[in-house]
Amino acid sequence: MANSVNISIEAPIENQIQEITYDGQEIYQAPLSMSENLTRLAQKIDFSKSEDEFCNIKKEGESSSEVKSEDESKDQGYQSSQWPWESVRNKLRSALTEVCVLADVLSIAKEKRYMVLDPVQPEQAENRPMVQVYGRKKALAAAAAVLLAGVDRLRASETMRTARNMPDFHIDLLRLRQNWRLKKGSSGIVGDLSYRTAGSKFSQIGVFEVTKAPEEQIVQAMSMNSSLPAPSALRVTVPPELQGVAFISVLCQKEQEDIVTANLTSSALNCPGVLPGDNAELHWQQKLEAAQNVLFCKELFARLAAEAVQLDASIPHIVVGNQIMATVLPGIQLLIGLCHNNGQNASGANGDNVRNENGVTSGSAGGKSDHDHVLEHSLHQLLRAVHHSNTHHPFPHPATGPLGPSKRRCLAGPMAADRYELLEMSKEQSLLEQIIQQAQHFFMRRRSEYVLDTIAKEVKDPLIVSHWNALNSPTQSCVKINIMAYGYDAVCRTSLVVHVGEKTLKCICRDGKVRHLSYELQELRDLIYCQIYQHQMTAVQAVGRCMGWQLLASSAHLGSGPVEPLANASSCLLASPSGDRMIAIRCEPSVGIQVFIAQSPRKDFFASELVQDKKWENLGGAFKEIKLDKMEGKNFLNKMELLMACLSSTS
Repeated sequence: MANSVNISIEAPIENQIQEITYDGQEIYQAPLSMSENLTRLAQKIDFSKSEDEFCNIKKEGESSSEVKSEDESKDQGYQSSQWPWESVRNKLRSALTEVCVLADVLSIAKEKRYMVLDPVQPEQAENRPMVQVYGRKKALAAAAAVLLAGVDRLRASETMRTARNMPDFHIDLLRLRQNWRLKKGSSGIVGDLSYRTAGSKFSQIGVFEVTKAPEEQIVQAMSMNSSLPAPSALRVTVPPELQGVAFISVLCQKEQEDIVTANLTSSALNCPGVLPGDNAELHWQQKLEAAQNVLFCKELFARLAAEAVQLDASIPHIVVGNQIMATVLPGIQLLIGLCHNNGQNASGANGDNVRNENGVTSGSAGGKSDHDHVLEHSLHQLLRAVHHSNTHHPFPHPATGPLGPSKRRCLAGPMAADRYELLEMSKEQSLLEQIIQQAQHFFMRRRSEYVLDTIAKEVKDPLIVSHWNALNSPTQSCVKINIMAYGYDAVCRTSLVVHVGEKTLKCICRDGKVRHLSYELQELRDLIYCQIYQHQMTAVQAVGRCMGWQLLASSAHLGSGPVEPLANASSCLLASPSGDRMIAIRCEPSVGIQVFIAQSPRKDFFASELVQDKKWENLGGAFKEIKLDKMEGKNFLNKMELLMACLSSTS
């Protein structure tokens, strides 16, 4: 044993290897807990083995234990020789035996009818009907006493209220519930003024509180003002930010040099509604209507400000404080401001408005008269239309769950809609875009009216009559222009129609030609002047036909002579019935109408040695201009009629 060898003994691996990493590290499974180990052992129990097999297994275990040494028997003396799950198995077997016996008894009783199971009769309770009657009468008497006490109290309070002419809290609360949304809050009855049910994106809280007014204050108010109606029994408290009056101011003005310093000239103190005095108290209906108006104006301005920031315009919109500045047309701005007066401070677009002694706010320029009420009304209509569309969906629509596509998109497949039509269906204009388009149309209409009125004042002959269509859309209007001479409207009349859009004009002339014009005033002015002088030429020819004169030549766009800076020159040549008189008419917008006459035979023809034939004297003579301003006649056509009649009679 001298040459002994050292042997290293490693502990056996008790846990299984779960994973071996690339670097050779072994990851073992975690050892089982006591509950998991018990579950694993319980799964190995075979309850199908009989008791004899178990006894054999037990005997084999005892014989093997005798072979072991005495030391091992001492070490295992604390272990029980009984099988650990023997008691469980015995209880289950006894329970199974009892269930089998019970099943046999039931089968014998029901099927083979060897025994009859009679129900056990319970003991009959002593019946005392009078005791029950007295108990019920006592309970009814107690309930009736409670109801009568409440009726007496209500009757007494109603009598006192009637005698004092006091308002009823419950009646006022009923009227409040009919018009406003109420709910039960932690501190009492609260209401909601917001538009969240209509899809509002504004985070302003519109909660108001409803309480009962103290009777002492009501009696004091009635004693001070006995002639006025009784005050309400309700006390409505609205948030401070919703108190007072507010409105959206819309102003159109020319562009200033410093766009940031532009002031909103409308006054926050001149808005509709009167603020109460220090001791005055508004009725709850008026107070809630004013608060909802303030909330509506704040929500409208918040949506417009968000859209102004998000829109990608050629000239970016500017949002400064409570004011939005957008460019409508080159050189013209649209100013939208939120004006709110809560009685403490008047906040306008820039907060610089100050109230003077007369109650008028002094601004940089202008006043309340500059405010555009039509565009303000359009803004209110646009937002209300959004809320109405969110709450009133066309039928059929699901009662619950998200709404599907619109009717047009549902019919896109059967109607074979292309990609362009689908994109048009998905487009939706914002409120700011719609109000800018309406403002552009408003300016285009005003410019068109100005041009037509100016030309009608400048041009006395012929008459220019404009008929504006009363039924127009917010971005489209139509005007019919009639050009005629007084007394000759049945002979000749020139009509044209002008469609006023957002940035363009569409003119449909008498001959059916369509001309598209831009927002420049000069283009419309040129077109109207062209139509005026073409009308004069057409009217002269119509009068000449009535007088028997013949048309020799006519040109609506005369190429001879100097170039006209405005419109085009036109001319015509007429001959008398006998052919010895001619009238030449030339219309130039810059000069006016010129009339020339010529006659034959020539009065200045003299025979000479070179020209002796008399036939040359039948040639027309030189044209001589006639001074129309010296002639008698109401207008140009009347003078031409007199001139034709005179030349025809002298021939």
